[in-house]
Amino acid sequence: MSLNSSQFKAYLAGFLDGDGSIYVRAKPNSSYRYGYQIAPYVAFFQSATCESFLPMVGQIGYGKTRLRKDGIYEFTISKQDDIVDFLAKVSPYLLLKQEQAKLMLEILSLKKGISSEKDFKQLLNRIDTFRELNYSKKRKRRV
Repeated sequence: MSLNSSQFKAYLAGFLDGDGSIYVRAKPNSSYRYGYQIAPYVAFFQSATCESFLPMVGQIGYGKTRLRKDGIYEFTISKQDDIVDFLAKVSPYLLLKQEQAKLMLEILSLKKGISSEKDFKQLLNRIDTFRELNYSKKRKRRV
């Protein structure tokens, strides 16, 4: 099965809806022009006891897998072009995270067009809006 298969895309969308996350962080980093690094992610989580997880995510063709100390596999897509490609393919099948996927694509598009501090502040506002869609222990507004 490949990422071009409708069945596999629907499966991944269901997996993302249930055991995945779509999020973006604005990490304080003084080495960046406006003081923040924008870090987008699509992540899946699965118990290490599930032997079918690694071959399944290997079929996606990008992303990284790590085994956490708590016995959970975490598969993360963090390259922007890969996130755009992945979400373009699976978002039509999403049920619960459709809004997060649309907003992530908007944020990545806005990020490419930043030419001023005003543009960057608008991006941070969209990121804060995004955070309100997901559970977060730290709900801070930056702008």
